[in-house]
Amino acid sequence: MRLQQGEFERIRSVLAEADPEEPLTAREILALLAENGEDVESAHRVATVLGRRAEGGEIEVLEGQPYRYRLADLP
Repeated sequence: MRLQQGEFERIRSVLAEADPEEPLTAREILALLAENGEDVESAHRVATVLGRRAEGGEIEVLEGQPYRYRLADLP
């Protein structure tokens, strides 16, 4: 499945605005997106988008059950 234009930017924007103290699960991020009027189809989709961006260093993925995500501190 191809990433829709702007999905990561929408997720990043909501995460940056919320500025959570702790890393969040994909399900928690999905709920946060919904609270902010952003429609993402599923927690799996959130995890897919964030996982792909983790490869570029924009997102930190903390392995565990479940995985947790946070914005990376970029210079």
